Amino acid sequence: MATIEVKIPSPGESISEVELSSWLVEDGAVVSKNAEIAEIESDKATLTLVADEGGKIKQMASEGDTLEVGAVACTIDTSVAPKANEDIKKDETPQDDKKEDSSSEEHQEEKKEPKKETSEEFSKVKVSPLARKMMDEENLSIDDIINGLRRLKSSDVEVAKRAGTQAPTATGASLKKEANRDDNRKRMSTLRRKLSQRLVSVKNETAMLTTFNEVDMSPIMKLRKKYQEKFIETHGIKLGFMSFFIKACSKALQDFPAVNGMIDGEDIVTHDYTDISVAVSTPKGLMVPVIRNVESLGLAEIENELKKLATKARDGKLSIDEMTGGTFTITNGGVFGSMMSTPIINPPQSAILGMHNIIERPVAIEGKVEIRPMMYVAVSYDHRIIDGKESVSFLVRVKELLENPENLLWDGKNSTEMLLEI
Repeated sequence: MATIEVKIPSPGESISEVELSSWLVEDGAVVSKNAEIAEIESDKATLTLVADEGGKIKQMASEGDTLEVGAVACTIDTSVAPKANEDIKKDETPQDDKKEDSSSEEHQEEKKEPKKETSEEFSKVKVSPLARKMMDEENLSIDDIINGLRRLKSSDVEVAKRAGTQAPTATGASLKKEANRDDNRKRMSTLRRKLSQRLVSVKNETAMLTTFNEVDMSPIMKLRKKYQEKFIETHGIKLGFMSFFIKACSKALQDFPAVNGMIDGEDIVTHDYTDISVAVSTPKGLMVPVIRNVESLGLAEIENELKKLATKARDGKLSIDEMTGGTFTITNGGVFGSMMSTPIINPPQSAILGMHNIIERPVAIEGKVEIRPMMYVAVSYDHRIIDGKESVSFLVRVKELLENPENLLWDGKNSTEMLLEI
């Protein structure tokens, strides 16, 4: 019997252990080569374990276990792997036989279709019209639904008791909700634990302050409305707000290098490049992938890179390299409806920009009150390396570039002044 071991790989430098977050196959399952068999979670990313060979899985660890890099997660008995000649025999089946098999399979599928509930069955269980429609579409019976339910709790029994003795009134049924005092407890993921430690250390180890400003978004909104269709036709992707903010920050960071710097021991390190991290909310927590060398990218390139990284983040497919090395971060609480907030610095960076909700507000324009789509923006910064003048000037520069997006083309300079060479 040939048995191979599947060991925990190294997710990156300085990471010595990971958490086995979930098995994707059952113990004893027979898998094919390169099949995904488990997910492991480090303090920076979620990675997938892959079967090096086909065979029968024997799990050596349980979900939630913390394993060191190099530890054996499972073994694979390759002697149980499906034989290749079985697939060949299937392909050699005569065409007539295939037709007969396919027709017989169709009959079998027809026979296997679950029966829809009769009106008598529905009368035994209260089913909403929407639920009934979903069950019809998925060919599910009431038994299927009941079998998939969690175990009954005392609160479920109480609901059934009250339902049998009290007929809900027309108004009370929609306003009242059954009391529930259940608690749910689950272990924090490695990613969440590390994130919480980092956030606390930032508050304790930096002199963090926040400065605010507001941006009139009407120029960008008009530009997008005018050119969106042609932009999609040319580049195959929509033009969003985020690419303007990323590009504007890149220009402003080059004007104020301290905002693009970091403290390393007793040294201040600044960068000639702008690698901008963008916070992405995922089911497993906040991920911050990095768009590198933004100063050399156009808006279409930024949008494509942003879409690729955001998709990989939500699917848990980001690599360690794609999340490390950023020099500045942008986070957008506006997508959740936030009007104003103080974003927290992403170490070892020294500053972060917070975007917020766009709200129409009355503003004074050349002595007249007009309704404009306005957004509050905030920059949190480490006062140890960035002075108040630099942080405020940086944010004002970002505001100017966003309210005059055509200036992004001229290295952030006014296009008229460039024309007049003044």
